[in-house]
Amino acid sequence: MAGIGPITQDWEPVVIRKKAPNAAAKKDEKAVNAARRSGAEIETLKKSNAGSNKAASSSTTLNTRKLDDETENLSHEKVSTELKKNLIQARVDKKLNQTQLAQLINEKPQVIQEYESGKAIPNQQIINKLERVLGVKLRGKK
Repeated sequence: MAGIGPITQDWEPVVIRKKAPNAAAKKDEKAVNAARRSGAEIETLKKSNAGSNKAASSSTTLNTRKLDDETENLSHEKVSTELKKNLIQARVDKKLNQTQLAQLINEKPQVIQEYESGKAIPNQQIINKLERVLGVKLRGKK
């Protein structure tokens, strides 16, 4: 290259960037205004359903109708009145309090209290333990 011709200075500005501008940088207000000033073409698109919740609310009407039409009772099964009366009667006949009965079947006193108040969800293992300790059939016929 040394003998080709006179050496001239290049006065064109050199722009050094770390990376090309991303889509978000191209959409900001400064970039759009700069493009307008330079005469570049700018395309604008309006998004359908932009700024509204129409799409989200219209698809859920089917689900809400199903929920409204649903009449199934979604509660847990509770201890029957027959079982709780039999339990209280058998415990009193054995002259035990709730705490003593709970210790005999290796459960917490709260479990016995829930069964006698009818709030417990029936557990066949616990009912079997109670029947064995009290010597009485609690469910069905005595």
